[in-house]
Amino acid sequence: MATATSKASGARPTPQPMTAQERKVIFASSLGTVFEWYDFYLYGSLAAIIAKQFFSGLDAGAAFIFALLAFAAGFIVRPFGALVFGRLGDMIGRKYTFLVTIVIMGLSTFIVGVLPNYASIGWAAPIILIALRMLQGLALGGEYGGAATYVAEHSPHGKRGAYTSWIQTTATMGLFLSLMVILGTRFVLGGGAFTKEGEALFADWGWRIPFFVGCLIIPFIFFLRRTLEETPVFLAMKKHPTAPEVFASALTNWRIVLLGMMLAVLTTTTFYFVTVYTPTFGRSVLKLSAQDSLLVTLLVAVTNFIWNPVGGALSDRIGRKPVLLTIATLSLVTAYPMLSWLVDQPTFAKMVLVEMVFSFYFGVYSGTMLGALVEVVPPHVRTT
Repeated sequence: MATATSKASGARPTPQPMTAQERKVIFASSLGTVFEWYDFYLYGSLAAIIAKQFFSGLDAGAAFIFALLAFAAGFIVRPFGALVFGRLGDMIGRKYTFLVTIVIMGLSTFIVGVLPNYASIGWAAPIILIALRMLQGLALGGEYGGAATYVAEHSPHGKRGAYTSWIQTTATMGLFLSLMVILGTRFVLGGGAFTKEGEALFADWGWRIPFFVGCLIIPFIFFLRRTLEETPVFLAMKKHPTAPEVFASALTNWRIVLLGMMLAVLTTTTFYFVTVYTPTFGRSVLKLSAQDSLLVTLLVAVTNFIWNPVGGALSDRIGRKPVLLTIATLSLVTAYPMLSWLVDQPTFAKMVLVEMVFSFYFGVYSGTMLGALVEVVPPHVRTT
């Protein structure tokens, strides 16, 4: 899946330093990704507390399951968000969809932070929570593909993998920041330590603070994105597709659509296994403290920040296909043995080791995947 230009010329372009405009494009696009995934990670990390706050009308086990189902609701609607906002991106421009999606995510996050719990307004609380999660999912569905397209269409030949990998890298930064804010809030509420009193305050009302903290960056992101230029690829289009033409193109290119879905499967399952499920597994199976479980997830975030750009740069040098096939094969061969070894006699050290391996798989693969996805899709329907 190397770029067409590279194949046609038979030689790789001479690497050029990143320009100021390219840095601005990557920064503005990635900053929105940081926030949007920051919010998603907040919910995943606080699922146990959210279950008690919004689903307390059920027993503990059912409440936790429903809290995770509310989390899943955001994913169910993401494809529809990709269609809606992707359509806007192909019709009115890539950059304007950025403004819409970031506002929706910001408002939804703020409302979650102030939303009364089940004890205050009954079943209206979880219903509104699920609606907000779906609204966030719609926005994220448009943001993610739009950001990847925007960065890719500003990228010089031979650097598309390295540039688009920053979208995935900064998504990981959202995870890192959310965990740091959670830990910092717990530390402050405990009077400068992780105490039972601080944990009680955090579980009661302190969990709302990280949602408000995330909203503080929204005005800056909005202002920064307003100053961006439209992509050269979009400006060069003589005609923008109508809705029927978009769907006709999707049907005609169903193999590409299916390929894109399959490429994303390994990234998604691996990522949420090592981030969202890890704290739950650490507490319920290994009986670790909340701080130890979050510490492992922080290590995952740090290593992902390294492996994502490595994967993107490597794919620029040797091609997308070899990287994707190698990581997919390693995952298939090693996943079951590693997990069996972990659950046989689970320990903190074994969990860290397994998580680091999966973090490597995810980072290298996801750093390559976005560049590959953009390259196989025709420009006129690329964001859709």
